[in-house]
Amino acid sequence: HGVVPSVRDISELGFSVGHATQHDTGVTVIFCGEQGAVASVDVRGGGPGTRETDLLQPHNTVERVHAVVLAGGSAFGLAAADGVMNELAEQGIGFPVFGEDKPGPRVPIVPGAVIFDLLVGPSRPGPEEGAAALRAALIGSDESMGSVGAGVGATAGKLRGGFGLASRRVGEYEVSAAMVANPVGEVIDPQSGRLYGAPGRTPVNAAAYRALPHPAESKLNTTIGAVLTDAPVT
Repeated sequence: HGVVPSVRDISELGFSVGHATQHDTGVTVIFCGEQGAVASVDVRGGGPGTRETDLLQPHNTVERVHAVVLAGGSAFGLAAADGVMNELAEQGIGFPVFGEDKPGPRVPIVPGAVIFDLLVGPSRPGPEEGAAALRAALIGSDESMGSVGAGVGATAGKLRGGFGLASRRVGEYEVSAAMVANPVGEVIDPQSGRLYGAPGRTPVNAAAYRALPHPAESKLNTTIGAVLTDAPVT
């Protein structure tokens, strides 16, 4: 009902994406502009890895965030947000503790979330990688997808996961998603070789796919990301 593909990228919404890509993990930062963006959060599942998400509950003081950090490295990767905060603080970007028109400290609001990718390799993103990803976002939005940033160590059943961007226009507004796909289950129907989300496409040979060894069962997989819009929300 009025949902059509869009050619706009998220930079036109006032956001920009930057990646710091390591061999087996990485960081993706979504910069929300100097004034930040109104934000809320939804955390589900039994093993979340998050930082600064409680402050986004509706009853709390802070409404706007200056950046969102998505990272690999499991709980270790939450340290990447330290680098993002420090880099924003050097730019004078943050929540004015005593009010916008009064002198005083500014605290960058940087919520983050991580995926479990420690079985892929030993690397752990830290403050340096977080700062590098933010600097990349400040230069200009990187619309790369796949095995970049936080998506490097992601898995999806028997396949590699990754970082993806998608955008749709709904009426007069734009809705975009920046996601790290790292789900527990399969994304391919083993009988047909087709993607569950795109049944018209056949990306793999079904018989060859069924013959692939199944990865060890895990309850640690997490899909993380941000939904971005220019619609007025509270």
